[in-house]
Amino acid sequence: MAQKKYTVTAALLYANGPLHIGHIAGAYLPADIYVRYLKSQGHDVAFICGSDEHGAAITLQAKKDNVTPKEIINKYHLMNKKTFSEFGIDFSIYHRTSEKIHHETAQDFFSTLERKNVFIKKTTKQFYDEENKLFLADRYISGQCPKCGHEHAYGDQCEKCGSTLSPEELINPTSTLSGSTPVKKETSHWYLPMQKHEEWLKEWIENGTLEENYHHDPKTWRSQVIGQCKSWINSGLKERAMTRDLTWGVKVPLENVKEKVLYVWLDAPIGYISATKQWASENNKNWENYWKDEKTELIHFIGKDNIVFHCIMFPIVLKAHGKYILPKNVPANEFLNLEGNKLSTSKNWAIWAHEYLNDFKGQQDVLRYVLCATAPESKDTDFTWADFLSRNNNELVAIFGNFINRVVVLTHKYWNGIVPSCNELSDYDKEIINKLNNTSIIMGEAIENFKFREALKELMNLARLGNKYLADTEPWKLQHANKDRVETIMNISIQIAGSLSVLCKPFMPFTSIKLNNILNLSKEKWKDAGMNIIPNEHQINKGIHLFEKIEDAKIKEQLSKLTK
Repeated sequence: MAQKKYTVTAALLYANGPLHIGHIAGAYLPADIYVRYLKSQGHDVAFICGSDEHGAAITLQAKKDNVTPKEIINKYHLMNKKTFSEFGIDFSIYHRTSEKIHHETAQDFFSTLERKNVFIKKTTKQFYDEENKLFLADRYISGQCPKCGHEHAYGDQCEKCGSTLSPEELINPTSTLSGSTPVKKETSHWYLPMQKHEEWLKEWIENGTLEENYHHDPKTWRSQVIGQCKSWINSGLKERAMTRDLTWGVKVPLENVKEKVLYVWLDAPIGYISATKQWASENNKNWENYWKDEKTELIHFIGKDNIVFHCIMFPIVLKAHGKYILPKNVPANEFLNLEGNKLSTSKNWAIWAHEYLNDFKGQQDVLRYVLCATAPESKDTDFTWADFLSRNNNELVAIFGNFINRVVVLTHKYWNGIVPSCNELSDYDKEIINKLNNTSIIMGEAIENFKFREALKELMNLARLGNKYLADTEPWKLQHANKDRVETIMNISIQIAGSLSVLCKPFMPFTSIKLNNILNLSKEKWKDAGMNIIPNEHQINKGIHLFEKIEDAKIKEQLSKLTK
């Protein structure tokens, strides 16, 4: 397979709170699985992420905690960067939008777009808080959602129904700073007239063509992504302000313009580019090869609430700027719920990733496995502690771990850990070998089509196949009567174990390392999986338990946390 370049981005995490399982399941775990797979295929991948450190919510949090915005972002950037690393989310760089290189890159983008007359400057009346003497950013305005009636929707989004809003749409708006009703006051801003881009966006999203040339296969995009984009376009795109009346953020780079910053959804996606620049400079690479080369594939991993920004707004900005590539796919996930209810950070109805790491030491792969197995790829799904317990004990321990343990124990019992030869094959052996050799192909196709649940299911099916093969052939009953037959059975079983070590790495990287150590194996390429991954007379090491049974009492502790 020819090596390709990929730029894979995972949504910049907002630096006003800690990482939770909804974040991991929504964007970061699927992105990490995809990148690990691409690397195992030998591709050149820039895996880009970082902290989104601007916007009104940061300043709101700072006011609430009586600290500076800088203190807020420093705290959560460091915390989340550490948590990602400990979960095995292996970014090429975890950058931050407060860095100088980002401010310069974002300002350069704005200046270029302004010079090319992409923006329209307009003076309009905006909500203004007279008590605090400032214009209210969208997040500083709360009111009733016009779509679902939720009483506490924000000026940019209703967190109950997920609708994207503008402050003018809210019913009975109030200032979240003072609680008073804001007044309207004149201010000037730069607007992106998205309606001017409807025609090419429609062709690109629905047909996969860009300026009459093939760009991507729209059938590979998830239906909810296409559906949401079509809904926006068919309803008629509107102008959206690309600047805000704030002091915290990327300053508008124009003379005589003060106390105005770039809209966070103009600023943040450009963060992918500035992060790539930083990574490239640190690794002796040319960043433009990852953003301006038509042969490079750009993939955005996000949650469904960010679809419009990554599929409509950012592509408009990239195309209007010129020379930049557009995404080949945006595999947005739906939402992960928790124990039957929506995740709510304000109500502490969440499982915080750093707390999980403390409570379940060395068990990162268990959560990675469960979150992938229940990933909200096509619809909202529900995480429950009961399901977590069941999947650990009944799948990871009883199927995957049990198979590896049986193979290692028998190999040491019969041959002191030396891999036996594969002798004459029965029809059943050939059937097992065929399934083994096909597993990497089936899993690879699923991953390439962003069907990670399906790929993970195939991985566990291979472990099931190994267990069934041992149960059917019963080598422990043949050791004295037919040693050649036992050698063949165990050789095939060892090849399955070796293949599992390679194929599980995108999903469970820590388990892959443990299994490689047991099998004394260093192979990491996807193509290595199959019947010949471990040679005859290879020495394997003594086994350890890959997974530990989790008791009911530990799960009850976790459930009690949610009600506190």
